[in-house]
Parts: sequence; C-alpha cells; structure tokens
Amino acid sequence: MDSRIMTALGDRVLELGPGLATDSPYRHFKLTRDADGVAWLLFDRADGSANTLSADVMEEFDAVLAAIETERPAGLVIRSAKPSGFIAGADVNEFRGASDPEMVETRIRAAHAVVDHLEALKLPTVAVIHGFCLGGGLEVALACQSRIAIDGARFGFPEVMLGLHPGLGGTARFTALVNPTQSMALMLTGRTIDARRARSLGLVDTVTQERHVRNAVKDALFGRLKRARPGLLTHAANFGPVRGLLARRMRSEAAKAASREHYPAPYALIDLWETHGGNKTAMLKAEQASFARLMVTPTAQNLIRVFFLREQMKRTAGSGNAVKHVHVIGAGAMGGDIAAWCAGQGLRVSLADMKAEPVAGAVKRAADLYGKIIRKPTEVRDALDRLIPDMDGEGVRSADLIIEAVPEKLELKQKVYAGLEPKMKPGAILATNTSSIPLQDLRTTLARPERLVGLHFFNPVSRLQLVEVVSHDGNDAQVLKEALAFVGAIDRLPLAVKSSPGFLVNRALTPYMLEAMVMLDEKIDQRLIDAAAEQFGMPMGPIELADQVGLDICLDVGDMLRTKFGDLLPPTPAWLREKVAKGELGRKTGKGFYTWKDGKAEKAPLPETGPRVTDQMIDRLVLPMSNVCVAALREGIVDDPDAVDGALIFGTGYAPFRGGPLNYARTRGVENVVSTLRALADRFGGRFAPDPGWDNFK
Repeated sequence: MDSRIMTALGDRVLELGPGLATDSPYRHFKLTRDADGVAWLLFDRADGSANTLSADVMEEFDAVLAAIETERPAGLVIRSAKPSGFIAGADVNEFRGASDPEMVETRIRAAHAVVDHLEALKLPTVAVIHGFCLGGGLEVALACQSRIAIDGARFGFPEVMLGLHPGLGGTARFTALVNPTQSMALMLTGRTIDARRARSLGLVDTVTQERHVRNAVKDALFGRLKRARPGLLTHAANFGPVRGLLARRMRSEAAKAASREHYPAPYALIDLWETHGGNKTAMLKAEQASFARLMVTPTAQNLIRVFFLREQMKRTAGSGNAVKHVHVIGAGAMGGDIAAWCAGQGLRVSLADMKAEPVAGAVKRAADLYGKIIRKPTEVRDALDRLIPDMDGEGVRSADLIIEAVPEKLELKQKVYAGLEPKMKPGAILATNTSSIPLQDLRTTLARPERLVGLHFFNPVSRLQLVEVVSHDGNDAQVLKEALAFVGAIDRLPLAVKSSPGFLVNRALTPYMLEAMVMLDEKIDQRLIDAAAEQFGMPMGPIELADQVGLDICLDVGDMLRTKFGDLLPPTPAWLREKVAKGELGRKTGKGFYTWKDGKAEKAPLPETGPRVTDQMIDRLVLPMSNVCVAALREGIVDDPDAVDGALIFGTGYAPFRGGPLNYARTRGVENVVSTLRALADRFGGRFAPDPGWDNFK
C-alpha cells in the first residue's frame, strides 16, 4: 500500500495505548498498562457518541483515580476513545430546572474534589487531546501536568453561552497558567481556539500528529518535553493593583456586548477574578458559590433551554441527506449567499442569473465569507471550486435540489418554473426562497406540484441558523423529509411550517416593525424606540432592523400581510412609501432611518434629559410577537410551541435569555399578558386584541 495512504490512515486511527482488556470493571472508562508501566486511562462514555461529564461519570472517575493511586504506575495518560474528541464538557441535562443554589453548590463541590484528586496524584500525568476539548473537558485537562494536542484539536470555555462561567476549577487554573488578558477573554466570549493557538498561549505543551502520540507521551512523562509555564506577564496580570485596572477594562468591554441585568455571567467571572485572582485556593472555593448562584438565574435556565431547543431542531432534520448538487437561480443578496453557504458546507453548487454582475458579486462575497469562517487556505480554494457560475443554467439537469431566489413577483417565478420543470431530473426537489408568496399560488402552473417546497432562509444567511421548510396541501411527504435532511446537512436548523402568509417568522416580526413605525408617527424618537427593544434584550431595535432588512422589503411584506390580516396589523404610514419611492431603503443604499457607514448605523446618543423608555413602549413592541405565535399554533401553521420559540431566537435573534416569545409569556404569566394586550387594545386599537389561542395555551 502507498506509504502516504498508510500515513493518512495512521492519523485517523486513535492511538489508544496497549491492547484493551475486554473485562473492564468500569462502565465509562478502560484502564490498561503499557510495557513501560504507564497507565492509559481511556474515557468512553457508555451511553453517548461524545464524552460528557455527569455526576455518575465523575463518581466513577474518582474510583479509577483511587485505584491508580494504589497501583502506582510510572505515569498516567488520559485520553478519549471517542473519535469526536476529548470531552465536550459537562452533561447539560443535569443543569435543567436547577432552582436551589445550595444543592448546586454541593454537587459542584463533589465534582471539584474529583478534579483536585487528579491534580494531586503523585505521579506524572498527561492529557492527550484530539477533536473538541470544551468546558469541563478542558478543566480536566488543566488538572494534568502536561497537555499534548493533536493537530486539529479545538479548545474553549463555552459556558458563557449558557449564562454560566467555568465551574470545575477552570477560572483559577486557566488564569494561573495563561495570561489573564487572554484566558479571561476566552472565557468571557466563549470562543474556541485551535491547537496551534493553544500552544502559543501556553495552554498545551506541544502539538503533534496521531502517529507520534506514543513518543510524545514518553517525552512528557519522562521529563523530556518542555512544559509550558506561566510567564512573567501572567504573574504580573494576576497581581492585585493590575487586576483592578484590567477588570475595569474588561467590564467596560462586557457592557458593550450585554448588560449585567440580562447576562450576569461575564460580570460574575470578572468579579471572581478581580477578588481572588492569584490565590488559587480562595478562587476555587469562590468559583463554586458563584457558579451555583448563576445556575439558578432565569438567564442561565433560559439559555440552557435554548441549548436544548437547538438540539431538538437538529433532530427534526433527521439524517440521510441525498442532496449532493444544488442549483440556485438568482444571484442577488439572498440567492448568492445561499449558494455560497451550501458550497462552504461541501455541496456542489451551480449559480445561475440573467446577468453576469450579480454572479461575480456573489463569488466575491463567498470568498470574503470563506476567508472568515474556513481556517485552511486549501479548504477556501476547494469551497470556491465547488461554487460554479452557470450563466446557461445547465446545472438544472443534474441538480438534486433547485432553489429559486428571484424577485418576489408571482408571474416571474411561474415563468422561471415553466422553463425549469421539463429539464429537472425525476427525483429532484424544486424549492423557493419566497418570504411572502403562498405556495398554493406558486404551484398552480406546475406539472408536479408535489415536489415544490419552500426553503426560506434568513438574512444574513451565514449568521442566522433558521430555515423555514414550508409545505402546502399537495406535498409528497418524502420530499418534505428530504428537504428537512438537506437543511440539517448544511448545518442549519429547520422549522416545518404550513404555507400561510408570512409563514411564522415574518408574520411575527411584521407587527413588531410596523408598531415601531406607528410610534415614529406619534413623534417618539427613533433611538428611543430602538432603545426600548434593546432594553428588553433584542440584539437590535426594530428601526435599525428595518434598515438592515431593507425598507422596500418591509413595505412589501407589510402590504402582503395586511391584505390577509387587515386591522390585526398596524397601518403602514404614507411617509414610509415616500421614503421607499425616494430610494432611501436603509443599509443597502447608505440611508434609511439612519445613515449607514461601513455597514453600521450612525446613532447619536439619546439626550440625557428628555423621554425615557417605558414598560408600555416595550409591551407595544414585543407582546404582539407572542400573540402571533399563539395564533400560528392555534391555526396549525406550526405544531410545536418549543420549535416556535427556537425559530424566533434562531431566525431573528429574539432575546435568547428570555427563552423565546412563548416562554416569555409563560414566565410573565398568561393572564398578565392577556390583560396587558386588552389594555393596549383599548388604548391603541384592535390590533392588540388577544388571540383566542391564549385560552388553551399552556
């Protein structure tokens, strides 16, 4: 066999030490010894495809460590037997529903004792890390004396995404090892880094290939590997007065991203380090109490809920994607970005348009995107090779999936379908990215309407994870199944919706944005309206969002939905039509409600004196979204309330720490929401009338 193939295979097969004894006394671990008397401890969680740390795993881990202490091997290697990676962190299932901080602290104290036990072993210890090493997994690795990373490994502390900070000793061990300006930044943002970056920070001692693991392990255990040590800067940054200075700077950076009230975890982490940094014992103890306090906050519990919503939506996608070649028609902002995303996810994509300029623009945007999200230059090149400009539209003949993304005009779309359908291969799916035209209208001219589905992506495609998979009455069930699997295969979250004006997300978002226009009509400052939404926790206010989306698109969607829902929606002010007629469309033209420079809205701060955000302003903006979601459930447009919450979070950025518009209503109390809507209806009009669906909403 070609030696290059042997080498490549060698890198894929994990080096797991000596042959395994089949009769391991442990459920999640296997312990063997090699010829040098070195113990190899393999973590292979019995009931999962990835290693996670649960209470029973930690208990068994402690028993294994006690056995190792008794046996006194020459050294200990800890590694994962799972191909996916080292340890993906704590078992998040155990965090759900926590309400008593003392109980959480007791459990976290027990887990701390196990990691402390590992650190205190009187023998050389080394962690060999491949794939993902996150959260609690990285905390286990930090308790070993040496860390060897396999090229391609990823490291990080994602706890902040769950409204927490590291809780297994990571705050103390990481800041003691790696300069706190860098270690704190990683914990505060939840970002991951690759093996090379981990080596340069001093988080790991060396980076190697799988085939060199045995030699690297011997070097580490027998003192031949130079270990990464904290430098002078690390000690200096942990020094009291310097800590105070750095902590102030960290707080002002954190405040730019999120408020303490909504996201307490980053601030709790900064407080913890500022108070105890440099004193490991005190910091380890204080970390437990701080982690327990965060765990029971509504923010953490809602973000944990969002974590499971994402997992649930991934499962909806199912597996068995059969789409290998996608043909996209229309290389505008949406079509071009959908094509780029699919090619970046490993699919062959042909991109057609009437003109060459949009295709060239799409390829340029794709190159920019790949430069940001793909690490290796060769992989950027491969992705661009998969994105094929197709001016003749010949890709239709071999495509498994055709996505139409031409302008929102019924006749135009029907004309495109008439030319397409005869050329499609028998098993191909025809999908439309329409956001406003019901599929019932689009299918009327098709010979095979059962193969038409909606695949409604959100802008920007590379950032918003949701795709609405839209069905109509005449769909083939298998086609829908294939469409869901395709969405999962391109690393997106599918929401199955029945065709209806605005589907779910646009229908829920439109009253939010139109209400903001009505408030402008009432002479409320646009910055104040945006501030009200941001105070609630939205990533941006409705006025800025309208500029982002494009005022022409907002107007089209608003008009379309008003023809169906009439006075359930706020009226569209005449001046908005004039703005659109003048070409002031928002971000894409440089001017809308705000002036845009380099993709950012220019906003002067609100005056110190003058009107402030009121609860009523917030209610006017956000409660209609919850109301529409209840209506969509009642009408059967969507059938799962959890998926509705997930869709609004992953499709619009709806305040994640509130757990979605239905969860927010549940938390606030349905009676309170309904009575507030009634009061708003009395004051401002029937568009606030509570939907009948609230009567049965749980």
